[in-house]
Amino acid sequence: MENTTTTYFPTLEAVKMAAEKLQSVVYRTPLTSNMFYSRGLRSDILFKREDLQLVRSYKIRGAYNKMSILKDTEIENGVVCASAGNHAQGVALSCKLLKIKGSIFMPTPTPKQKIDQVKMFGEDYIEVVLEGDTFDDAYLAAMREQEQTNKTFIHPFDDEKVIEGQATVGLEIIEQAKEPIDYVFVPIGGGGLASGLSSVFKELSPNTKIIGVEPEGAPSMSVSLRNKKNTKLKHIENFVDGAAVKKVGDKTFEICRQNLDDVITVPEGKICQTILDLYNKEAIVVEPAGALSVAALSFYADKVRGRNVVCVVSGSNNDITRMAEIKERALLYSNLKHYFIVKFPQRAGALKEFVVDILGPGDDITHFQYTKKSNRDNGSAVVGIELKSPQDLEPLITKMKLHKFYGDYLNNKPDLFQFLV
Repeated sequence: MENTTTTYFPTLEAVKMAAEKLQSVVYRTPLTSNMFYSRGLRSDILFKREDLQLVRSYKIRGAYNKMSILKDTEIENGVVCASAGNHAQGVALSCKLLKIKGSIFMPTPTPKQKIDQVKMFGEDYIEVVLEGDTFDDAYLAAMREQEQTNKTFIHPFDDEKVIEGQATVGLEIIEQAKEPIDYVFVPIGGGGLASGLSSVFKELSPNTKIIGVEPEGAPSMSVSLRNKKNTKLKHIENFVDGAAVKKVGDKTFEICRQNLDDVITVPEGKICQTILDLYNKEAIVVEPAGALSVAALSFYADKVRGRNVVCVVSGSNNDITRMAEIKERALLYSNLKHYFIVKFPQRAGALKEFVVDILGPGDDITHFQYTKKSNRDNGSAVVGIELKSPQDLEPLITKMKLHKFYGDYLNNKPDLFQFLV
């Protein structure tokens, strides 16, 4: 990628100072080999388990490192931050540990589980303010609060001390690794972790390739690198809430454009499938952003074969109420869940005929919405069908058309499909 000069670059000395400061605050999370992915990719796949931090993500590192250097007047005024959840928890716990009052602005759609965790970690030292639909909305509200109250703003990613704190993840990986590391896959939201970690590797392990990973619906770093300037996206998909920002940091952008060997995007459905795989096969619970690095492996399968690879599992703050949506998105991505408009003849036995003669032995109706209209020969129903194999789709459609049940296929019609998923 194109090299440019930048006014700030995290030094190894600063990162080591941050690591010393964090020694009694953060866990030195394990770097463990994963049998399932190692076997499947014929590589040594290692997970850096930042999901095992006390606040269930790496964000405590940057937040505490920044807040620990505040002056007495800044401590007296208090702090303010904006976050979709994980940074908020890091700031909240730092407020309690350092005895600093804080106001934490979060987007209104933030999962309740994350809001409750923030309140638990911060106790009486923090207040939570829900504002807007996205991180960017909450960020603007927090900045207004900062201007009106003179509180210190604790940026979730675009701050030197925050970047240096997140960089300690990279320092630990290098210290823990028994063999030279060929690839590191690191999730990107605003870019704090990627810029900090990559700076350490460029200093201590320059042959390691650093691959940034973004959700397909929020590719702010990818677009910025392509445009060769930090670019704000007009619209983003908020599903991967821990990595969904419209604009990455100016500092993190400049560092990443120099340090990263590649940035790839991963479809949200693939992320959901990875969440389910990690839970079902490894008993590891991750949030969507926490699954990003692992989800990217299949897109690099040929390149990582026979290599030593690290995936940073960045967080595990997943709300259990989201699991139905996660399963749905995974099935859609795997081409196993399909929605149709089915035309039923308005006569007794039509539904039975559809189930017995049209559906295959492994097909399952998971959604059915029908209203009978007595003045018509046919009544339309919206039917969701889960298949055992993607190859079952074409035979199903063929039988529906042959028996005149077929009305329309909805998966490829986003204007209609959004009301179902």
